[in-house]
Order: sequence, then C-alpha cells, then structure tokens
Amino acid sequence: MLVCVLQEDQMMKLFLTSSPIGIYRSDEPLDYSGFNPDNGMVEALKYFWVDGARCLLISAFPDEYSVNDRMRKDYEEIVKDTGLSLSCMDICDSRNGNEKADALHNYDFVILGGGHVPTESAFFARIGLADRFRGFEGIVMGISAGSMNCARIVYAQPELPGETADPSYSRFIPGLGLTEYNILPHYNAVKNDVVDGLRLMEDITYPDSFGKTFYAIVDGTYLLQTEGSAVIHGEAYRIHDGIFEQICVRGKAFSLTDGELIPKPESPVSL
Repeated sequence: MLVCVLQEDQMMKLFLTSSPIGIYRSDEPLDYSGFNPDNGMVEALKYFWVDGARCLLISAFPDEYSVNDRMRKDYEEIVKDTGLSLSCMDICDSRNGNEKADALHNYDFVILGGGHVPTESAFFARIGLADRFRGFEGIVMGISAGSMNCARIVYAQPELPGETADPSYSRFIPGLGLTEYNILPHYNAVKNDVVDGLRLMEDITYPDSFGKTFYAIVDGTYLLQTEGSAVIHGEAYRIHDGIFEQICVRGKAFSLTDGELIPKPESPVSL
C-alpha cells in the first residue's frame, strides 16, 4: 500500500525538466552554453535566482563517485555559463547523503539528477529526502528521473530489459511529494522505444494511464510550479485513460492549474 503525502508548503520554485542542457541521445552541437534558454527557462531561473547561490546536486547514481565528481564540475560550469552566480556546487551521493540531506535548507538551488527512477528513488528514501524538503523555499530542478521522482506517487515507466516481465517491479512508487504531476521525459527520443518486445508508449504507458494522468514532454520543455500555479512551457502531451493528446507547442504555455492554453505569455514568471 502506498502512503504518500503531498508537501503542503509550496513556496519552493519547482522546475520539472526533461533535459535542460541538451537533447537526449543526440550528438548534435548546441547553439547555446549553459542551461537551455528555450521556452524562457533561463529567464525564469534568473528571476528567482539569488546572488552567490549555494547549489547542491543530488545524484541518481549514488555509488558512482567518479561520475558524480565529474558531473558536479560540469553543472558548476553550466550554472556559470548561464550567467548565474554561485558560491558553491556540492554533490550528494552515498559518501555524504545523510549529511547533505540534513543541510538541505542551507542551499538555494537543488538539482535532482537524471538516471534510473527506482535506483534514485531508493537513495532518496534512504536519506529521508522527502521529509528534508518540508518548508524548503529555494529552487528545485528535476532532470529526467529527478522530475519523475518529484511526484507524490511516481510512475516508474519501465525502461530496462526485464522490467515489464518482472513481477517484483513496481510501476507506481512513493515519491518526494513535491507535485501531483507525473512527468514523462524525453518523449522526442523514447516515443518509439521497445522494451521486452513491447512498445513503450502504446503497449505499456497507455494501458498504465487508466485512472492516471501523465505528461510527456520533449527536451527543452519544462513544468514550472510555484505557489498556486503549475504551467508547462513548450511542447507537451497528456496521456489519460489510454488517450494521447498534444496540449502545448514550443514557444507557448499551458496552465495545468486552469486547464487551458496560454497563447503568448509575457514571461514564464508572469503566469
């Protein structure tokens, strides 16, 4: 039985992204440095940013220390290249998980890294991250699996061989409770994927959506949730009761709070 609680305090600024720094499974060179400015994300980050921000990257691969150290350096450069000032970029993994979780409120910007959803979820649970987020008022950026694990009840969409047939694999697991919305990242790259001989979307995800709602987003799209507002910026699709429909396109925004398209938002933070 899942016992999941939605965080009551929504003073945090929550960015749920697919990939904020490039295109998944693509080697094409980028025409920008730093975070992807598409759909106004950089503008929104700068609006909420505090000078000299203390930043924490929580890894989805808690035991991959060399990978995490390299990723920490990469994200430090990405933040700087975006024109955002920071005083530190720390890493949280198995070496210091409880220590960094205890100090979460000392940070202004927290990144939840991308990776394997159940693996990351288990690490989050081990360090009690959901409880640590209570009352947090900074910026949180979920990336891929990190965005998925922000939900109250996470849809752990199967992705690895054997997961669809494994009776012990749980597709719905407790999450951090930062949002009610279930994000499915990298739709541009995974829409034609096949897992264990089954089409990821048509044979697995659509049937799993009965009684549920998922939001499939492409790289460069993000959901921005602030107090009393949840808006998707960029190309996005809704999957509900086996029905797939596009709800937003690049350069526009869709309010999940009001259930309507916002044709020409003046700014990502004006909604």
